Amino acid sequence: MDLVAVSSNLLFVSFVSYLVATLFFGGAIKKSKTEKAYHNSKWGTIGLVITIIGFLAHLGYFFTRWAASGHAPLSNMFEFTTAFGMMLVGAFILLYIIYRTPSLGLFALPIAIIIISYATMFPREVTPLIPALQSKWLFIHVITTVIGESILAISAIAGLVFLVKNIDMTKKSKQRFWIEAVMYTLILVLGFVVTSTTFKVMNYEAEFTYIDKNQAPAEITYHVPPLFGMNEYEAMTPDAMTPWIEMPPIVNAQKLSSLVWAVAVGSVLYLLLRLIARKPIAAVFQPLAKKANSQLMDEIGYRSVLIGFPVFTLGALIFAMIWAHEAWSRFWGWDPKEVWALITWLFYAAFLHLRLSRGWEGEKSAWLAVIGFVIIMFNLIAVNLIIAGLHSYA
Repeated sequence: MDLVAVSSNLLFVSFVSYLVATLFFGGAIKKSKTEKAYHNSKWGTIGLVITIIGFLAHLGYFFTRWAASGHAPLSNMFEFTTAFGMMLVGAFILLYIIYRTPSLGLFALPIAIIIISYATMFPREVTPLIPALQSKWLFIHVITTVIGESILAISAIAGLVFLVKNIDMTKKSKQRFWIEAVMYTLILVLGFVVTSTTFKVMNYEAEFTYIDKNQAPAEITYHVPPLFGMNEYEAMTPDAMTPWIEMPPIVNAQKLSSLVWAVAVGSVLYLLLRLIARKPIAAVFQPLAKKANSQLMDEIGYRSVLIGFPVFTLGALIFAMIWAHEAWSRFWGWDPKEVWALITWLFYAAFLHLRLSRGWEGEKSAWLAVIGFVIIMFNLIAVNLIIAGLHSYA
């Protein structure tokens, strides 16, 4: 039996299940005439069952890939990001069982779908672990970090539902501008998926040689037209596009090119959606959040941070430092990934301080939760893709 093929099929089953479940949560909102019906909707129950089926398939993907590779599937961008999507859905299932609010599912599952779609744009081959990753701390550190970030992501989704429901979309304001900026950012991720898929179908490749940060010669392959060149680059592919500018060794120009292409395509996609809808994208989703209880969304957001923050602290800081000492004989080294993990931790520490001592509840708390998720996604996307560091193998 080809376990890798089975794993891929199970991931596809989970993807489709989340998509179908989203429709049922939408039906739960549309068909509910009262708050009691909203919380006890049969459509919502069916959506939950389908979500659980998808989650079990997602778990099946995780363990069959583990069996196929011989190590926890958390060692590269594809594996880490699919695990992030899986844990986000798992956190949502637990919270839905407790609070029974379909609006949370209608926003959480599409975000999980976008995250999984983003993951599939990276190489999916099963490869042996490099020496730096051959440690029991790979699983301990990374899985704890993923669980913590996924619970914190639920706080942002609850905050997003709160904001979409309560911000007046008919008047220009700072709140409307920033909630639309969040929607724009989500569409940029779709832009990355569209861009990567398009050039993959075209079988686009351009090979270059360059000098890496250790002053050693190296080779790199672009899968999108190279807008930026690596340090002291030379083209190996005939008729390859000449990069606009040469980047310093600390920047991965190949991934920066992919990111800029994604922003460009995502921006065009956003403008097209605005032209079709003839109103802000957030306003399109507002009717789907109207039946959500604002106080309940605020409670879910706060409790998610209360749970997610200590888990993230264990995984991203404490376990990470133990592994760093084992691998590199030091607890801290100001690697870009380490710095942004610290920034994320400080932000959520400030969130809890402002909530508990300053009474930042409701809209303020929701905005903080959304900003925290933006920081997590920046760490996942921009820091991993652009900035060279000890975690660049991911």
